[in-house]
Order: sequence, then structure tokens, then C-alpha cells
Amino acid sequence: MTLITNQEEEARKIQFSGRSSYMIALPKRWVDEIGLKAGDQVLVIRQTNSSLLIVPKGLAPLKSKGEVTVYVSPADSAGSLVRKLVSLYLIAYSLIHVKSTEGKLTSTQRDTVKEAVRRNFVGTEVIADSIDGITIQVLLGFPELSVENALRRMFLITASMHRDAVRALGELDQDAAQGVMKTDDEVDRFSLYAIRQLKVAVENDRVLREMGLTTPRDCLGYRLIVKSVERVADHATKIAQGVLSLKRPLHKTPLEKIRGLSDLALSLFEESGRSLFKRDYDAADRVVEQAKLIGATQDDLLKALAGSERLESYHTLRLIIEDIRRTAEYASDIAEIVLNLTAEQTVAKP
Repeated sequence: MTLITNQEEEARKIQFSGRSSYMIALPKRWVDEIGLKAGDQVLVIRQTNSSLLIVPKGLAPLKSKGEVTVYVSPADSAGSLVRKLVSLYLIAYSLIHVKSTEGKLTSTQRDTVKEAVRRNFVGTEVIADSIDGITIQVLLGFPELSVENALRRMFLITASMHRDAVRALGELDQDAAQGVMKTDDEVDRFSLYAIRQLKVAVENDRVLREMGLTTPRDCLGYRLIVKSVERVADHATKIAQGVLSLKRPLHKTPLEKIRGLSDLALSLFEESGRSLFKRDYDAADRVVEQAKLIGATQDDLLKALAGSERLESYHTLRLIIEDIRRTAEYASDIAEIVLNLTAEQTVAKP
């Protein structure tokens, strides 16, 4: 598949006007295509990368990349088809047509596309479905669902998953554990949505400013945070999987110690999110410092478990404890990114 960009450039000379202004003539075709006319106002914005951005005042909503067609063959696996759709979703196409190289999609391929839309993509719907092909409509973005709001929901869902997984461990509740594993799909959906919007922001300064970010470099930090939250959700899922493998309830003492370790890791994770949304350098710094305690706490817990649990349970619990420790480490990673995003707070103002 070949993608053609729509970027254009044209050299123009700067002319001096009066004592305090310079002028530049804009190509008439560009002005006409945007819908401007003589007398309309534009904003001239100085960018941090030594460039100037000219934006029509009251700019209309962003246009997406349009539509694209992806062809699949009968030999393509379901996983391969989903990966193609994910890639096109992240690039920010508004219409994705799925067609077969053989002329007709199989029922399995059609079901795979519809299931991917349901499970993986926020803001999408199937608007055409036939044996000849499927068309997916993708909204550019919801004003009420910014990247920050998507991240907030990811933090809330992930924290709830971790809490429910540890509760299921204490009660050996397999239904609750299954519920945690199903919820992981929600985190993945918001993750893809956030990454998609960040990709748009890297290419469009207006979207970048609407997110409250100053440079495209900030998008990299947010991208890493999205990935870290997604990984915490994955570890909550692994804890739930461990619950399903246990045959007997845990003894009270080791269970209380595991809950204590979990409370510490979860508090660090939630605090890292608050430091991000509040742009709080000091709070992020405290998370990084407190996360250093998790290793010693884990070691003490493993020693206590060594003589109190049956061998088969002990191996499962070791993995669960490792998942809890990794949750704290990802919280520290998030906090370190917040430190980078808010480092100017530490600079004394003249």
C-alpha cells in the first residue's frame, strides 16, 4: 500500500513595510482552498522550533486524512488483518475500506473486522458490511474525550483492575478474576485512541496546544505514559490469571502481606497519575523516591512466604508478587516522565 502525503511548499520573499512590520504574500490558491478572503483575520504564532504558524482565526475543525483501502487475501491470518487495521487507525484515516484480493471477504474475515472495531477502536463504527467488503468510519476525535481524559479513564480502569485482582486473590473468586481479564480490552481501546491523537498532535500545532502541550517532544512523554499504564493493566491481568491457577485459599498472614505490598504499589500508581494531571513536580518526585522501597518489601514478603505456602502455591505467588512490584516500577517510570514535563517548575524565576 502506497501513501501519498498532501504537503506542499512554496518559497516567498519577505518584504519590508513601514518601520515595524514585514509582509509576506500568501499563494492565492492556498487562500482560496482554505476559504479565506480579503479582510479575514489570521493568527501568526511563533513556534518553539523557530518557525511561524499562520492559522485562520476561528479555524474550522481538523480534516482527517480521508479514506484508504486495504486488501486482504484468504491466506492472511486474523492477527495480520487486525494489525493492518490498527496501523491505519493510528495514522488517522476517517474511512477504511476492507476488501479481498479474491473479490469476496470470507465470513471469518468479516467477523474479525467487526470484532476488532468493537474491541479495539474508540470512535469507530461499521457503516457498510457485505461480502464484497466492509467500510469502517473513524471519527477524528471527540472534543469531550481529549488525550488527557482518555488517560484519566485508563488510570481509573487500570487501578480498579489491580484492586479487583488482589481482592479476587484473597477470596479465590474466579468470576472476579475473569472480569479483570475482560476489562483489559477497555484499557487497550483507550490506549490506541490516545496514541492516535498524539500522532495527530505531532503533525498539527493547533491540536498540540489544545492538549496543553508545548512541543512535539512532549507527545513522546505522553506516549510512554500511555504504554506504562497499559503495561500495569497487563500485570493486573496476570494477577487474575494467577488466581485462576490456585486451588486453595491463602493463609491469613501471607495474604495480608501481599495486600500490603499491593496497597503500596497501587498508591504509587494512582499518585503518579495525579502528579501528571496536576503537573506537580514535587508529587512526582515523591513517587520516584517511595518506589525505591518496593524491592526490600518484596524480599521480606518472599522470605515470609517460603515456609508458609505449599510448593505449587508458592511459585504462583512469586509471579503475582512480581506483577505487583512491576506495577510500582511503572508508576516510578510515569513519575519520571512527569518530572521531565514539569522540570521548569524547579527553575527560579527572576
